[in-house]
Amino acid sequence: MTLTESHDLRSGAVPWRESGWPAPPSNPFPDEPVDIAILGSGIVGALIAERLSGKGQRIALFDRRPPGCGSTAASTAQIMWAMDVPMSDLARTLGEAEAARRWRRVHDAVLDLGKRIDGLGIDCGRVDRPTLYLAGTILDEAGLAAETEMHRRHGLPSTFLEADEMAQRFGIAPRAAIVSADGFEIKPVRLCHALLERACRNGASVTWPVDITALHPIDGGVLLETADERKCRARNVILATGYERASLFLPPAFALHSTFAIATPPGYAPPWREQAMIWEASDPYLYVRADRLGRIIAGGEDQDSSDEETRDARIAVKAGTIAAKLEAMLGAGPIPIDRAWAALFGSSPDGLPAIGPAAAMPHVWLAAGFGGNGIAFANLAAQIFERELNGVHDPDRDCFSPYRFA
Repeated sequence: MTLTESHDLRSGAVPWRESGWPAPPSNPFPDEPVDIAILGSGIVGALIAERLSGKGQRIALFDRRPPGCGSTAASTAQIMWAMDVPMSDLARTLGEAEAARRWRRVHDAVLDLGKRIDGLGIDCGRVDRPTLYLAGTILDEAGLAAETEMHRRHGLPSTFLEADEMAQRFGIAPRAAIVSADGFEIKPVRLCHALLERACRNGASVTWPVDITALHPIDGGVLLETADERKCRARNVILATGYERASLFLPPAFALHSTFAIATPPGYAPPWREQAMIWEASDPYLYVRADRLGRIIAGGEDQDSSDEETRDARIAVKAGTIAAKLEAMLGAGPIPIDRAWAALFGSSPDGLPAIGPAAAMPHVWLAAGFGGNGIAFANLAAQIFERELNGVHDPDRDCFSPYRFA
């Protein structure tokens, strides 16, 4: 059995210029023990490495791909704190106080990420955007109104809009909605590379391509072994391997699906106001944003299968369905499709990530951002590990335990 699954994480044509992603140079494989080994150099691994670097610990990242070129490169880059599973649904399972605790912590992670990007002076196209959550099959108008009240009771910046009010403000087809503040857009690969560069300046190393195929418990840590039998000792290991699951450690409740997206040509003026990031309270849902080049980027139409061949065969049909739904949402069309792509996507029953210590081996930690807020969850993991790996217990760690569904 290999340590992690191997997948074709994305396919089709993304609208970003991949030639503009010069990969960070690969460092030699470590010849001395490290304090923290991070498996995965996408946005999750990069955020964790930057946060932990510069504190006197030796950090080494390993990846079988060029950094940031897996699922990070397929992201549509909407950074939001409102999650796939409504707070009101989570409250019915956990109680309102516990549901709000989790939502507030994710909101804090989004705010913290924005402040950190700005504070470090990283040029990754960060622009603040409102988010617009439209009534659908999961929450109707009454459900959205109740959801908004729950947000507001717990200090989350949301406002309920009736259908006509929403249409007048945003200029799209009338539908009741929640409008929320504190979201933003970024360029994920650029942010990933900038964070890795900063981590390396602080003494971290990034080695790729290298495939870590086994972990062995040893006194005081873990022995990492590669496919070609190189070995590295680490005091702690963080599995930030994205949707290539470490199935020995990650429970099956964290499932894989396929998701699809389209982009219009640049210069196609977005036909709604405030350049809000829009999504639906539906299953399957549609989400849409506009970038600074005037492209509309929309996605959704998730399917349960994670089979790459089946996924790729459906890109054209799914692209057409997304475009048709987008025309209905906006009350405008036709929508020209310039790019269409598909990607692997992970979910969990409560829409929250798997962050915390692994049960099967000491000194191993999981950072699996399964759900529609993967980059927000990545920064949440970075916050938690900054405390936990420096001997300070994070009071919310168990909220995101990988084993909470056992």
